[in-house]
Amino acid sequence: MVLNDFLATTGRLGVALVLLLAYPLFKVIYNLYFHPLAPIPGPRSWSASHFPFVWALLKGTIVHDIEKVHRRYGPILRIAPDEVTFSKAEAWADIFQIRPDHQQFLKDPIWWKRRPDQPDSLLTAIDPELHARILKLLTPAFTPRALRAQEPIVQRYVSLLIVRLHERVSEAEDGKGVEIDIAPWFNYTTFDIFGDLGFGESFDCLQHSRYHPWIALLLNSVKAASFVAAARFYPLGGILVHKVCASVAQEDTGGLLPADCGQGAASLNWELERPDIMSHVINKNGEIGLPIGEINATFMILTTAGSETTAAVLCDKLAILEKETPVSIQAYSLNRDPTYFHSASSFLPECWLPEASTDPNSPSFHDERRAVQPFSVGPRACMGQHIAWAEMRLVLAKLLWTFDFEAIEGKKLKWEELRTFLLVEKKPLEMWMKLRSI
Repeated sequence: MVLNDFLATTGRLGVALVLLLAYPLFKVIYNLYFHPLAPIPGPRSWSASHFPFVWALLKGTIVHDIEKVHRRYGPILRIAPDEVTFSKAEAWADIFQIRPDHQQFLKDPIWWKRRPDQPDSLLTAIDPELHARILKLLTPAFTPRALRAQEPIVQRYVSLLIVRLHERVSEAEDGKGVEIDIAPWFNYTTFDIFGDLGFGESFDCLQHSRYHPWIALLLNSVKAASFVAAARFYPLGGILVHKVCASVAQEDTGGLLPADCGQGAASLNWELERPDIMSHVINKNGEIGLPIGEINATFMILTTAGSETTAAVLCDKLAILEKETPVSIQAYSLNRDPTYFHSASSFLPECWLPEASTDPNSPSFHDERRAVQPFSVGPRACMGQHIAWAEMRLVLAKLLWTFDFEAIEGKKLKWEELRTFLLVEKKPLEMWMKLRSI
């Protein structure tokens, strides 16, 4: 009797084990041959499982890997069992613009879902109504009119950048110049500007020529976001990563956030005449239209979006897709697509001059410039593009007016080799810098 029970139990366990091992195989077969997205071209390994996508994401090579497979398989690509990406200029409007009689595409929770213990922000607000409410409150702070009032603040920090770099160059003997990594200095400037505009107080990165501790933590958390997104493709992994991240975040930020970063809440008593971002969020009675948690969460996000990204700079097939299919645009692949641009992988800034698009003899005359949308389009387009342009133009103009730059042999930065973890992972941008020859 005992033997029979043992054999029966063993048999059931064996069947369960076989089914458990067979499930991934059946899932792969289904994804390759019977899934609604099976007709979409793409690498078979990527179509069969999320693993190749997740592995590329963890390595930081996802942008370059997708560009390679786009070149091989075409502008419409299946990059996961349930996800399609586009490298077509028309996709900007199809995916991001609001179109009559079409359901709006929502942000993918895999990437943008907030942690359960955190309030929503402008970036994590998946619900269009919540996003629109936050956006409506913040937009007046990013208009050209607001920027004109904010110009003295921006000018002050760009001038401080020049002073700090001038000090470094002055240390060189005989005016030969100095070797410098310029990349962190761009970050110091943009973070200080947004600290003043957003929190009413600079992070003093330029003042001390180093990152504020909270900024260093913020930059590291951006890289970690890719690992969190990767874990969310697997339910158990998502739960474990959430618990680990919550614990680490609480430990790492201990003492930093309340004193240094929680200034958003404390600043509700600022004078409203100050031309910063918060002055547009608070009405004349000192009231705001959002909970304090959402204000703080949004300003923390804007600190990265308004600083790190600026420093870094320094569809006909949609009808066949299943409902709820995640779709995306690969801007990197699209911007380097030879079917849209002459010498697409070369740095040719002259192709953006007005005459390049009006002179039929220009090699860039037929370039499809609408394919490039660095600030995106639609209701979720970057609202800070005016201040981003102002910062980039002002920084570059003052740098080139004050200094001469030369490349360092053997230290050329190769953009094609930079890894991406939600944002581009910066590498040293080293060059010789000396005072400009008049």
